[in-house]
Amino acid sequence: MIRADFRTLLAGLLLAASLAATPMQRATAQDAPALQISWEVRNRFRLFREERDFLLQVESARSRSVLASEQALELLSDGRGWARNAVNRLCIDLAGRVSEPCTRDGVKESYLTPIDHPITVRLTGAVPVGATCAWSFDDGDGPQASTFDCAEPVNTRVRYGRTTVATVDVSSGSEPGQRIATEIRVRDIFVAGLGDSIASGEGNPDREVKLADEGFCFRSYLGGAQYYRPSRAGFKGGRACEAPDTLANWQRYGALWFNAACHRSLYSYQTRTAMALAVRHPHIAVTYLPLACTGASIRDGLLGTQRARECPPGKSGSCQVTVNAQVAELREALTAAKRRQPDRKLDLVLLSIGANDVYFSGLVADVIVDTATERTLFTRSGVIASVDDSRDALGRVLPQSFARLREALKPLVGGDLSHVVYVSYANPALADGGVPCRGGRAGFDVHPAFNADPQRLARVSTYVDTEFLPALKGLATCSAGTLCRDIEADRMTFVDAHQASFADHGFCAHAGSDPEFDRTCFAENGESFNPDIVSAATQPMLCGRGASEYRAYLPRARWIRDANDSYFSAMTYPQGLPASSQPADIHDATWGVLSAIYGGAVHPTAEGHAAMADATLPAASAVLGLDAVAPNVIGGQLPPPAQQQ
Repeated sequence: MIRADFRTLLAGLLLAASLAATPMQRATAQDAPALQISWEVRNRFRLFREERDFLLQVESARSRSVLASEQALELLSDGRGWARNAVNRLCIDLAGRVSEPCTRDGVKESYLTPIDHPITVRLTGAVPVGATCAWSFDDGDGPQASTFDCAEPVNTRVRYGRTTVATVDVSSGSEPGQRIATEIRVRDIFVAGLGDSIASGEGNPDREVKLADEGFCFRSYLGGAQYYRPSRAGFKGGRACEAPDTLANWQRYGALWFNAACHRSLYSYQTRTAMALAVRHPHIAVTYLPLACTGASIRDGLLGTQRARECPPGKSGSCQVTVNAQVAELREALTAAKRRQPDRKLDLVLLSIGANDVYFSGLVADVIVDTATERTLFTRSGVIASVDDSRDALGRVLPQSFARLREALKPLVGGDLSHVVYVSYANPALADGGVPCRGGRAGFDVHPAFNADPQRLARVSTYVDTEFLPALKGLATCSAGTLCRDIEADRMTFVDAHQASFADHGFCAHAGSDPEFDRTCFAENGESFNPDIVSAATQPMLCGRGASEYRAYLPRARWIRDANDSYFSAMTYPQGLPASSQPADIHDATWGVLSAIYGGAVHPTAEGHAAMADATLPAASAVLGLDAVAPNVIGGQLPPPAQQQ
């Protein structure tokens, strides 16, 4: 509702304009662009502490999709990625703790409950040259006045939860003065991200690992064989299998995630969606709380604790072995926010979950682990799962888990689950318009035991398309036989428009425009690495080039990381493994396998996540009702001086 004092002001402006303007003046005014007040919230993606990081996104997004923006930034950064610097300038630290307060652009703000927002206000239209603008901003506690050249923008802060009336008196020599007024009210949108590795951004460290051009030795299981792959740049310890070194020394040179325990990344579709909302809607601010965690299932991750992915060295030397339940973390944050601002609410939840509940990583292992020794060991330890195992969990376990999750989320979104935007998965094994990948060692030869078996790959791909993805849609939308207590309240907003795009960009997709290193050094016959145990110690790549030339963030046809990408991007050593699975030293065979897949094999690239954000953005905007009419701007000639007083 428009405030009474603002109605009076607008009525006075209209009356003054109608009395002062002759028919000729009215005609002239119609020919020239009307003067208006425009405004926008500065640095409105509030995760960023510094406006330069937000402005980089604004500039790259002009008239572009999220995908096109990501591709432009990849080229601008020469493939090193735009997040490598921004990751250290966030309002959430690398352990996942919210900074309260957070100093943003030199001003301390409460992150979860802001009391005001920085804005920039401008006079637009046919502004007379040299005109003077007397500005006034009134939020009910009395006007704040200032005078500037009309060409200058005005930077100020407006109270959250209040309407501020902005008025400007424009004076220009002998020309009749004008008064323009509008209402300013910032809407701060609270967005949370929940889910598993697809939600967290796995596969895309904010700062990719730097690889050395020389080799590093790994052992194979049982047989005692050794093989070399590129080492980590800067590592001065023992690179030969006979020269073990400490994990702490090795860890210093790893990839950087904005949360290592969960492999959360700024490249995730959830972060990109929240950021795109802020970029495209200048009158809002977005407070984003990322909680998704790689490895999460509904039971272990969303509703209960889970094991951490990895633990970088810290000052205390201790490792965060477990990660708190995401729903509990969100409930705690929302409770704390409501304690300070009772009307604070959760506006939107972005969610992707279910793959780990049906053993999807076990299906991937079943496809790519080919040698008999490793298959036997991984089957016994539960690392490998069959389609039958997954199908059983899909029908028996997932519906019950989904019902529990639905009941846990409803109180957080005011009982209306349409504010939960469930973003489905894409089939990672399709190319050429939806044809399943052929399989083979190409893209997976970073480990000697890997080979994407064509028959197992085709079987899993068909199962994903015809059973897994349709079942998820039914669970999220209370359709296809899914029982919901209240369909209207329990139905989530569902997104799967990106699946069609991924049909051309699976892990086997190639193009002549792929990065030169990929085309030269990742052989399609699966023979990318030097098998000679002597020469590979100094030159592990058969192409003769150094691994340091690889760039994780360049445009490429595949939007799914293969095992080679995972190793070259992240080369992760997971400390979250159970004690029984912890390796003896950094050359252990277990490290060799896991360093090739735990950094994001068979997960979307930054381009893939951007395509997912493009699909999610319309649904999120609709749920939030962001297509509202622009604020009313009223203008007219200034009344005589006596009336002004």
